[in-house]
Amino acid sequence: MPPNPPQTPLRRLSQGSLFRLSRSGAYPDAPHGLGFLEPALAELIDEAEALQTNVEGLRSLGDALGAFNESFASWLYVMNMNALTTDWPQAPTQASFMLAARRAEEDARAALEAMRAAEAAARRPPTPPEPTRTLERSDLATGDSVTESTFTAAPSASAAASGPAPGAKPGVVKKKVVGKPKMSAREKRERALEVERLLSALPLEFRGNDPTLRRHMEMVVEKFLDRPEEGYNIVAFVKPPDLNQARVNKCLIALVNRKIVRKDNSTGSVLYHWNGLPQ
Repeated sequence: MPPNPPQTPLRRLSQGSLFRLSRSGAYPDAPHGLGFLEPALAELIDEAEALQTNVEGLRSLGDALGAFNESFASWLYVMNMNALTTDWPQAPTQASFMLAARRAEEDARAALEAMRAAEAAARRPPTPPEPTRTLERSDLATGDSVTESTFTAAPSASAAASGPAPGAKPGVVKKKVVGKPKMSAREKRERALEVERLLSALPLEFRGNDPTLRRHMEMVVEKFLDRPEEGYNIVAFVKPPDLNQARVNKCLIALVNRKIVRKDNSTGSVLYHWNGLPQ
């Protein structure tokens, strides 16, 4: 006996089915079958191409970053090896720190002595001012001590009648030695700060790398600061055996290059004039 045929009724077509839409006369321009997928697939292809382009750009960027990282790491490694195998002569050593500590102790001791001297000067009664003395350029160029010459004139009638003074010889040149002007404790501190500021503008070899050269430079600068309006030749700074002419010439060359000192040879002899640290 043959099986019974299925009795399932046929499902009626939906109102929006593609088959009914394709056979409808209301929409004559509607795509037939799977034709509606064509614009969607074209847009999908465009987006896929854009995605592929972006992925390729990211890959090239990753390759560039990898090459840069390798090169930069190699450079850092070379710099590290160079730092480990190269000597730095201008770097501070243990002697530099010991010198700095010793100078700090000397500065503290000098400040204490200056304070005591100021207190002692305040307790002393004021002294009358000394008479002014005229200074000659030729006398300043001979050394640290400045001399003032006074010649005795011919004795007058009254002086001849009274006779020469005991122990005095006519026609003999009398010399008075004029030393450096005395400075108060405040002036000494200001002088030390000014010298330190000037030395900080000079090359490193004058700022502590060579303590002897720094001391010689301080001696030359203090010579200028004693009388900044005067001009000095190179012999005026020489103090053998500590400060020879070659070392003085080196210090003056550094000061002239920094334009702290001006070199003048318009008078026939080379003179150095103080300008101060340029602003």
